Amino acid sequence: MAKVNFTADRVAAFQCESGKQQSIMWDAKTPGLGLRVTAAGARSYIFETRLQGKTIRITIGDTRTWTVAKAQAEATRHKAQTDQGIDPRQLRAEQQAAQEAVRAETAAAAVRNSITLGDAWPVYVAERTPHWGEHQISAHRKIIQTGGEKRKRSPKLTKAGPLSALAGERLVDLTDARIEAWAKIEAALRPSSARLAMRLLKAFLNWCSRHPAYAAVVTVNAAKSSRAREILGKPKVKHDLLQREQLAAWFGEVRKIGNPVIAAYLQTLLMIGARREEVAGLRWADVDFQWGSLKLKDKMEDFRMVPLTPFVSHLLAGLPRRNEWVFSSPSADSGKLAEPRIAHNEAVAAAGLPHLTLHGLRRSFATLSEWVEMPAGIAAQIQGHAPQGVREQNYIKRPLDLLRKWHVQIESWMLEQAGIQFQPTPAVLRLVPAT
Repeated sequence: MAKVNFTADRVAAFQCESGKQQSIMWDAKTPGLGLRVTAAGARSYIFETRLQGKTIRITIGDTRTWTVAKAQAEATRHKAQTDQGIDPRQLRAEQQAAQEAVRAETAAAAVRNSITLGDAWPVYVAERTPHWGEHQISAHRKIIQTGGEKRKRSPKLTKAGPLSALAGERLVDLTDARIEAWAKIEAALRPSSARLAMRLLKAFLNWCSRHPAYAAVVTVNAAKSSRAREILGKPKVKHDLLQREQLAAWFGEVRKIGNPVIAAYLQTLLMIGARREEVAGLRWADVDFQWGSLKLKDKMEDFRMVPLTPFVSHLLAGLPRRNEWVFSSPSADSGKLAEPRIAHNEAVAAAGLPHLTLHGLRRSFATLSEWVEMPAGIAAQIQGHAPQGVREQNYIKRPLDLLRKWHVQIESWMLEQAGIQFQPTPAVLRLVPAT
């Protein structure tokens, strides 16, 4: 149809021709500007022109939101773009994409800036769990627990972990000043636990700085604050261990413990000098009674082999085989011994001995081994200490039988000092007739 000068009245009066899906009226004043009206009554301004030999059409907008003047200005802008070889549709798509990216980044930044330590900590633990042992997983859970929950073996409720006070803090707010303020409070209440919490928090924030969701928030690791470390202080050197003259009293009370699994566990812990988790995690599949060996999960390596000495073999052989765990516990969710400290503390008190931790038994093995002049390298290998020096690290490869020679000797000596009469049962060899 012929072009007409657009006015508000002409735009309002224009209707779709009968029998057609849509009709278009073109503006005589503005090149490319048209008014499209559909059979359903929809009315909108459009722009149409040729670009690179092809006809393109762009919807400008509804006549209810666009005045004639604004529609003419928009069409003029599009005409200027096409005259320069620019496709307005592509330009609009790029602008919309850029705006969407800005909105998305703004939304993401808002989420990142609202993430708290308590939000990100479970994500961290879940990602690291395949690389951790049970002790590490448990430590990370307890260090941030809110507390106030019922215990299985005690009427007392669980205590809040040191990091629970920071759980509600946004990651962006974990500054040096905030960590130092936290350290002052925790140092007065539980400095040892606070130092552990600081180490775990430091590793967590390092992980955050590399995580795509948290890296933009955690740019500085506040747990590295030297001032906070000074506030928490240095751990005191532990000196708890059994002296030679205390062995009789210790064995006497430990062997009276009503739970035979706990009694055997504590004696085994002393006799092999291992870490408490290594012994608690012993499976029957790891015990070789025939060849006299134990396979322990190791802190430094995947596992290490240690001798199964006669007295320890005797202890383990007398334990019930309820499940896969050597030191089993029907009441524990894991099926294995979970908390032997209470019984041990009671036995130590009954023996009239100074406070002695389970790790003190490991320290006792290292100290008592010098009474039989056990070579330091052999004691270290049995206990799972990292080899010291180039020679130990690269040249010394001791077979199990060499370890057994000294391990049996320290076991016999400890039993002698404790006044325990133990006679190993010799293996009985039986000839099998040839068939």
